[in-house]
Amino acid sequence: MEYVYAALLVHNSGKPVTEEAIVSVLKAAGASADATRAKALVAALEGVNIKDVLAKAAAAPVMAAAPAAAAPAAGGDAKKKDEKKEEDKGKAEESGIEGLSALFG
Repeated sequence: MEYVYAALLVHNSGKPVTEEAIVSVLKAAGASADATRAKALVAALEGVNIKDVLAKAAAAPVMAAAPAAAAPAAGGDAKKKDEKKEEDKGKAEESGIEGLSALFG
Protein backbone atom coordinates (compact mmCIF):
# COMPACT_ATOMS: atom_id res chain seq x y z
CA MET A 1 0.00 0.00 0.00
CA GLU A 2 2.86 2.34 0.74
CA TYR A 3 3.97 2.05 -2.88
CA VAL A 4 0.58 3.30 -4.06
CA TYR A 5 0.74 6.17 -1.57
CA ALA A 6 4.20 7.06 -2.81
CA ALA A 7 3.00 7.02 -6.42
CA LEU A 8 0.07 9.27 -5.51
CA LEU A 9 2.40 11.67 -3.74
CA VAL A 10 4.71 11.81 -6.75
CA HIS A 11 1.74 12.33 -9.06
CA ASN A 12 0.31 15.06 -6.81
CA SER A 13 3.62 16.92 -6.93
CA GLY A 14 3.31 17.07 -10.71
CA LYS A 15 6.26 14.82 -11.43
CA PRO A 16 6.20 11.67 -13.56
CA VAL A 17 5.59 8.47 -11.61
CA THR A 18 8.78 6.47 -12.06
CA GLU A 19 10.46 3.65 -10.18
CA GLU A 20 13.16 6.00 -8.94
CA ALA A 21 10.63 8.54 -7.71
CA ILE A 22 8.64 5.93 -5.79
CA VAL A 23 11.77 4.45 -4.22
CA SER A 24 12.98 7.96 -3.27
CA VAL A 25 9.68 8.81 -1.56
CA LEU A 26 9.65 5.54 0.36
CA LYS A 27 13.25 5.96 1.50
CA ALA A 28 12.55 9.56 2.54
CA ALA A 29 9.66 8.28 4.66
CA GLY A 30 11.97 5.77 6.33
CA ALA A 31 10.38 2.72 4.73
CA SER A 32 12.33 -0.01 3.01
CA ALA A 33 11.85 0.11 -0.74
CA ASP A 34 11.86 -2.83 -3.13
CA ALA A 35 12.75 -1.74 -6.66
CA THR A 36 10.91 -4.74 -8.12
CA ARG A 37 7.62 -3.75 -6.48
CA ALA A 38 8.09 -0.14 -7.60
CA LYS A 39 8.74 -1.36 -11.15
CA ALA A 40 5.60 -3.53 -11.06
CA LEU A 41 3.50 -0.58 -9.88
CA VAL A 42 4.85 1.70 -12.58
CA ALA A 43 4.08 -0.97 -15.17
CA ALA A 44 0.55 -1.36 -13.79
CA LEU A 45 0.00 2.39 -13.95
CA GLU A 46 1.20 2.65 -17.54
CA GLY A 47 -1.58 4.14 -19.64
CA VAL A 48 -3.72 4.96 -16.57
CA ASN A 49 -4.90 8.53 -16.13
CA ILE A 50 -4.44 8.87 -12.39
CA LYS A 51 -6.38 12.13 -12.25
CA ASP A 52 -9.49 10.47 -13.76
CA VAL A 53 -9.20 7.45 -11.48
CA LEU A 54 -9.02 9.70 -8.42
CA ALA A 55 -12.07 11.67 -9.59
CA LYS A 56 -14.06 8.45 -10.00
CA ALA A 57 -12.86 7.12 -6.65
CA ALA A 58 -14.00 10.32 -4.92
CA ALA A 59 -17.53 9.82 -6.32
CA ALA A 60 -17.69 6.08 -5.57
CA PRO A 61 -18.24 6.34 -1.78
CA VAL A 62 -21.29 8.54 -2.35
CA MET A 63 -22.84 6.02 -4.70
CA ALA A 64 -21.96 3.13 -2.39
CA ALA A 65 -23.47 4.89 0.62
CA ALA A 66 -26.90 5.19 -0.99
CA PRO A 67 -27.80 1.48 -0.71
CA ALA A 68 -26.47 1.41 2.83
CA ALA A 69 -28.76 4.29 3.75
CA ALA A 70 -31.74 2.35 2.41
CA ALA A 71 -30.84 -0.75 4.42
CA PRO A 72 -32.24 0.51 7.75
CA ALA A 73 -35.60 1.13 6.12
CA ALA A 74 -35.68 -2.43 4.82
CA GLY A 75 -34.52 -3.67 8.19
CA GLY A 76 -37.37 -1.77 9.83
CA ASP A 77 -39.90 -3.53 7.61
CA ALA A 78 -38.42 -6.89 8.50
CA LYS A 79 -38.55 -5.98 12.17
CA LYS A 80 -42.24 -5.07 11.89
CA LYS A 81 -42.95 -8.41 10.20
CA ASP A 82 -41.11 -10.26 12.97
CA GLU A 83 -43.08 -8.36 15.62
CA LYS A 84 -46.35 -9.23 13.88
CA LYS A 85 -45.39 -12.92 13.72
CA GLU A 86 -44.55 -12.90 17.42
CA GLU A 87 -47.83 -11.15 18.19
CA ASP A 88 -49.79 -13.72 16.16
CA LYS A 89 -47.89 -16.54 17.86
CA GLY A 90 -48.67 -15.05 21.27
CA LYS A 91 -52.40 -14.89 20.44
CA ALA A 92 -52.36 -18.53 19.30
CA GLU A 93 -50.69 -19.60 22.55
CA GLU A 94 -53.23 -17.63 24.58
CA SER A 95 -56.15 -19.28 22.81
CA GLY A 96 -54.53 -22.68 23.31
CA ILE A 97 -54.18 -22.04 27.03
CA GLU A 98 -57.82 -20.95 27.23
CA GLY A 99 -58.81 -24.20 25.53
CA LEU A 100 -56.86 -26.25 28.07
CA SER A 101 -58.47 -24.45 30.99
CA ALA A 102 -61.88 -25.32 29.54
CA LEU A 103 -60.92 -28.98 29.52
CA PHE A 104 -59.82 -28.99 33.15
CA GLY A 105 -62.54 -26.66 34.37
